[in-house]
Amino acid sequence: QVQLVESGGGLVQAGGSLRLSCVASGRTFSRYAMGWFRQPPGKEREFVAAISWNSGFTYYGDSVKGRFTTSRDYAKNTVYLQMNSLKPEDTAIYYCAADSSLKTDPYAYAYWGQGTQVTVSS
Repeated sequence: QVQLVESGGGLVQAGGSLRLSCVASGRTFSRYAMGWFRQPPGKEREFVAAISWNSGFTYYGDSVKGRFTTSRDYAKNTVYLQMNSLKPEDTAIYYCAADSSLKTDPYAYAYWGQGTQVTVSS
C-alpha cells in the first residue's frame, strides 16, 4: 500500500511555470514507477509523464514534451512535475499515480493521489 498526496497547483498566466509535488507514504516508494496524469474539464484522464522506479527512464506525453520534466527524490519520498511554458490547454486536475511498472494507461495504475488543480489563464 502507498498513499499519495499532491500539492503545488494553482493559477498561473500563460508562459509561466509551476512545480507539482507528490509525496508518497510508506517505505516502498523506491519500488514504484510513478506517473502523472491530468483530467481537463469534461474530458478523459490523459497521460502526462512517468518515471521508472530507479529514475533511469522517463516518458512524456506528446503535448508536454520539451516543456514538462518529472523527477524524484528518494530521501523525501517525493516525485515532482516541473511545468514550464504553460498554456491554457494545460488547465486540468493533475494526479500522480504509482504502480509496479512504468506505463501510460491510467487504468493500469493501482494507487492515486487526490489531485491538484492547475489553471492557466490566457
